[in-house]
Amino acid sequence: MLIYLRVLKESFSFALNALRKNKLRTFLSLLGVTVGIFSIIAVLAAVDSLDRNIKESLSSLDSNTMYLSRISFAPTDVPRWKREQFEDISYNEYKHLKSSLSDAKHVAFQLFVRRENIRYEAELVSSVNTVVVSHEFTDIQVLEFEKGRFYNESESNSGKAVVVIGSSIAKSLFGDLEPIGKKVRIYGQKFTVIGVVKKEGSGLFGDSNDVSIFLPANYVRNRFGDNNPNIINVVIIKPEEDADIEGLEAEVVQILRGKRGLKPDDINTFFISVISGLKDAIDGIISVLNGIGWAISGFSLLVGGFGIANIMFVSVKERTNLIGIQKSLGAKNRFILFQFLFEAVILAIVGGLFGLLFVYIIAKIMNGVIGDDFNFVLSFGNMFLGFALSTFIGLISGIIPAISASKLDPVEAIRTGM
Repeated sequence: MLIYLRVLKESFSFALNALRKNKLRTFLSLLGVTVGIFSIIAVLAAVDSLDRNIKESLSSLDSNTMYLSRISFAPTDVPRWKREQFEDISYNEYKHLKSSLSDAKHVAFQLFVRRENIRYEAELVSSVNTVVVSHEFTDIQVLEFEKGRFYNESESNSGKAVVVIGSSIAKSLFGDLEPIGKKVRIYGQKFTVIGVVKKEGSGLFGDSNDVSIFLPANYVRNRFGDNNPNIINVVIIKPEEDADIEGLEAEVVQILRGKRGLKPDDINTFFISVISGLKDAIDGIISVLNGIGWAISGFSLLVGGFGIANIMFVSVKERTNLIGIQKSLGAKNRFILFQFLFEAVILAIVGGLFGLLFVYIIAKIMNGVIGDDFNFVLSFGNMFLGFALSTFIGLISGIIPAISASKLDPVEAIRTGM
């Protein structure tokens, strides 16, 4: 055992000496592996970070939450001309579903409206994300409040002119003033501020709550009517924890088809989009992005591997005389093999570590520049993968040159090198 350890140690020393004596060649070999590892790990880290940030953005919602609307949030086989003929989900249908569904924990009504301006005295915030929902919205998507509260059932049903604003909106309009109770103008009308949502940072899906305002759905319905073509109605359904999701979805379809008087051979004139389905679609997209990243970056890594193999063949050629002398003095084939194999592996590992270092530096820079909008993460799994890949590339690239060196005849090697 000690003999093998000594052979490994001496082979390792020979490899390091060879790399130090040929600095330019070593640098060029390192560069190829560095670019390859950097490309793969950077792409994987970016895709993992995107996946993690998307999942965090959806974490406030139950994965079984359903969105019922005349539009589909996912790809559909229904032709566009048919979809354009679908009626909006009405407020009466929302009330009917709320009273009829057996396994629905909460049912809320939302209107997708255009962005609006909000003004307080001389201060104006333009093009604000306007969330128009019924009071049940906070039971489905948890909101934490810095000050005040969300509007209650009475205020929601009556369509009272009250508003809940995000922390960034409050800062822009009021500065250090107390916002609760202040009157702001939206739609040219005065609204009373009753709540400020706690700061949460930017989100990937649309605007975060920091730059949003929340209005009672019935205020907008009373003002603009139920058949406004610029407004899309949505019913949000949160199931009970132990509910049969497929059964609940079938119940929604049955109730709404019955309410609309659809015949058995008529297609559904509405769509049910489930958050879990959206997450599955995201996972599919992430898998495709990973595959594309591997395919593109693999070419860079392949070039790096060929570069190491080429350098190792040149190294064997240059040191043929030395190999002959070593073997004539009693060096075993395995000693020669390990000597060149270690040289290739060291090149690949050092190149891989430089690649990981560059990814780490870029991740830090991006996080500093982007801030809270996107968190770029270099995980331990990706770092280990980079290290393992570089080692593997070193072994594959160096094995053939190392074997050819170990099999050289000592006499022929000495004569060739003279």
